[in-house]
Amino acid sequence: MDCTLRVCSLSLLLPILMLNLFFQLSDCKSETRKHPVPKENLLVFTVATKETDGFKRFMRSANFFNYTVKVLGLGEEWTGGDVSKTSGGGQKVRMLKQALESYATKKEFVILFVDSYDVIFASGPEELLKKFHQAKHNVVFAAEAFIWPNRHLEAQYPRVQDGKRFLNSGGFIGFAPNVYQLVEPWDLQDKEDDQLFYTKTYLDPAKRASLNITLDHRCRMFQNLNGALDEVVLKFEDNQVRARNMAFNTLPVIIHGNGPTKMQLNYLGNYIPKVWTFETGCTECEKDTISLEGKKDSEFPTVLIGIFIGQLTPFVENFFERLVNLNFPKKQLRIFIHNTQTHHEQHVWKFIEQHGDEYQSVKAVGPNEEIANADARNMGIDLCRQDVTCDYYFSVDIEVVLQDRDVLKNLIEQNRSVLAPLISRHKKLWSNFWGALSVDGYYARSEDYVDIVQRRRIGLWNVPYISSVYLIQGTLLQSVLTEKDLYHASNLDADMAFCHNIREQGIFMYITNKLEFGRILSVANSHTDHLHNDLWQIFENPQDWEEKYIHENYSSIMEKKILLQPCPDVYWFPIFTERGCDDIVEEMEHFGEWSSGGNKDKRIQGGYENVPTIDIHMNQIGYEREWQRFLRDYIAPLTEKIYPGYYTKAHSFLNFVVRYKPEEQPSLEPHHDASTFTINVALNKAGVDYEGGGCRFIRYNCSVQAPRKGWALMHPGRLTHYHEGLPTTSGTRYIVVSFIDP
Repeated sequence: MDCTLRVCSLSLLLPILMLNLFFQLSDCKSETRKHPVPKENLLVFTVATKETDGFKRFMRSANFFNYTVKVLGLGEEWTGGDVSKTSGGGQKVRMLKQALESYATKKEFVILFVDSYDVIFASGPEELLKKFHQAKHNVVFAAEAFIWPNRHLEAQYPRVQDGKRFLNSGGFIGFAPNVYQLVEPWDLQDKEDDQLFYTKTYLDPAKRASLNITLDHRCRMFQNLNGALDEVVLKFEDNQVRARNMAFNTLPVIIHGNGPTKMQLNYLGNYIPKVWTFETGCTECEKDTISLEGKKDSEFPTVLIGIFIGQLTPFVENFFERLVNLNFPKKQLRIFIHNTQTHHEQHVWKFIEQHGDEYQSVKAVGPNEEIANADARNMGIDLCRQDVTCDYYFSVDIEVVLQDRDVLKNLIEQNRSVLAPLISRHKKLWSNFWGALSVDGYYARSEDYVDIVQRRRIGLWNVPYISSVYLIQGTLLQSVLTEKDLYHASNLDADMAFCHNIREQGIFMYITNKLEFGRILSVANSHTDHLHNDLWQIFENPQDWEEKYIHENYSSIMEKKILLQPCPDVYWFPIFTERGCDDIVEEMEHFGEWSSGGNKDKRIQGGYENVPTIDIHMNQIGYEREWQRFLRDYIAPLTEKIYPGYYTKAHSFLNFVVRYKPEEQPSLEPHHDASTFTINVALNKAGVDYEGGGCRFIRYNCSVQAPRKGWALMHPGRLTHYHEGLPTTSGTRYIVVSFIDP
C-alpha cells in the first residue's frame, strides 16, 4: 500500500520536476546570453603560412580595431592545395582543431575564425560581439549566394525567405566549446575541402541543432563579395568608411573577397578601415616609409632603369634630357634600353656617347636584334633578378614624361613592393592605371577613377593594372617573382600579362598621386617626314610642345613687366626658346625652296607681291595649321592685353620665314603690312650670326636694332606703322613674320 502510494506520488511529481528543470535550464541559458561577451574574451584565429600583402592588410585592419589575433601556420609549408583553382583548405581545420584544444571547456571565450589573405575588418570587436549576441545562436557562419564545392547538396539546405542561403567557411564565430566541438571530428587530409566539411555538419539536422548553428543570412557580421558586388557600396560618414549592403541595409563587420572578387576587395581596402576619408585624406601614406635624406651617394640603393622604345615617339631627346637630370646618384644607376625603332637609334646613341660613362653600366638592345617587346621586358627585369646587388627595378616607357626630378627617390621612400607614379594624358582621363577590370580582364572604370586621375582624392591606391612606369623592389624579384616570364600570359599584351602574373602571386600593385609626377605623350600622329618632327606636335602634345618651344618667361610677360615698348605702339616680348628658333630655321633650310625675291609670286593670291622678300611660306612645309594654332594660343591672348578693346581671332593668311643676306637680299624697302597687326620674331642672334639688321618705323623715326633671338615685335600693320627692314651687313639673318587679321 505504502509502495503503491509512493509510485503514484512519483508519477504525479515527475512531469512537474521535468517542467521545473526545463525552466531552470532556460533561465540559465538566458542569463548567459543576457549581455554580449566582453571584447577581452574574443579571440581571432586565422591561418597564414606567408606574410603576403593581403595578410599584412588584414593585420593592419585588425590592429586598427584592437582585435586579438592568433596566426596559425606562419612560416610552415602550405599543404592544403590550390584553393584558388579547386577545392581544398583542410589544413586550416587541422590547425584550428589543434589550437582550440586548450579552449575546449572555456565557455567564457568567443572564437572568431576568418581567412586573412582576402579579408579586412570594417568595425571593431564590440559591434561584432553585439551582433553575435543578437543572433541567439552558439555558432554563426558567413553566408553567400553560391553553393561550393558540391552543388548537389543544394536540396539539403534549409530554405530561407530573406538573405543568403549557403554556408561560407571563410568566416564563422561561436563560443569556444561549440567551435571546438565543430572542428574536433576532423580526421581528413590537408587537401580535403574545409567548406565541404563544415557544410556537411550544418546540413546534418542533429548536429546543427546540437551545436546551435545558423548562417549570417543578412550579412550583419560577414560580407562575402562573390555574388554580391552589386549590393555593396562604400558609406562615408562621420570621418569613417564602411561597406554597406544595400540589399539588406546592413553594415557588415568583416569583408571577405572570396572567389574572383579579390580586386573588388582591394578597391574597398583603399578606404576601409579609415585608410582614406574625405576628412583625413590618406592615413596610410606615411606608414612603413623609409628615408634617403642625408645619405651619401654611395649609400643610395642600386637601381636598374629599363627603358623601352616600342613605337615612334615625339620628344625622345627631351626624355633622355630628363633621365640625365634625375636627382639620383648616377653611379648607383644601371641603364637597360630596348629600342625597336630605327629612327630613334640616333637619340639612343647620342645619349650613350654623351652620358654613358656617368652611369654604373649601360646596355642597349637595338632594332637589328629583333627582340620582341615582352621578351625584352623579361630581359630587363631578369638583369635585376639575377643580381643580388640590384635593389630596385624601374621600368619606364619612352612616352612617359617625368617632370618630377625626385621621382625615383620619392617612389623608393614610399617603400611598396610594386609602385607606379600616376601619369596621364594632358587634360585627358587616359592614365597609366585601371581602377577595375571587366569580366574579360580589360579596362573598366572604377567609381573613384576620375577623382584619382584629377587628384581630387590623393593617396596610395591598390589597383589591378599599371603600365608605362613603375618601380619593383629587387628582393621581390629575387624571392617571390622568380618566374622568368612575367610578360606573357595567354593572349594578353605584355603590360596586361605582367599585371595578371603579379595579381596571381597575391602581390599588390599601387599607384600614387601624392605628387604631380608627369604625363603620358600621345604617339597617335608621330611621323618622320620632317627634320624636326616635334614642331608638328602642338595639337597632340601641346604641353610638351610648349615646354620645348615657348620661351620660359612667356607666361609672366605681363606680371613681371617683361613686355617692352621700344617705339610707340610697338611691343617686344619673348616668345620662342632658342631651340624653337633653331628648329624653325633648320626646317626651312632643310626644305630649301626659297623664293627668288621678285614681284611675281605664284604662291599668293593674284600672283604678285608688292614688297617681295626671299622667304618660305609655312604652308610650303605643311605647317600652316600648326602655325595658326600657335597664333591663336600664344599671340591672341597677349594682343587682347596689349591693345585693350580689340579682340582677335588671330587669323593670318600669310606666314613665312624671311632670309636676309648682304649678297642676296640685305634689307626691305619701306611699306605697310597687309594686316591689322603684325608679329615679327627674330630667329637668330645679332652680333653672332649676323651684323646689322633691325626694323625702323619711319613715322616715329624709331628703330629696333639688334633684336633678341626668340623675341617678337608686335605692331599695327596698316596706316600708322610705315616701316622698313634695315640692312644686314654680314652673315645671315632669319625672321618669321605673320600678317594677322588682314
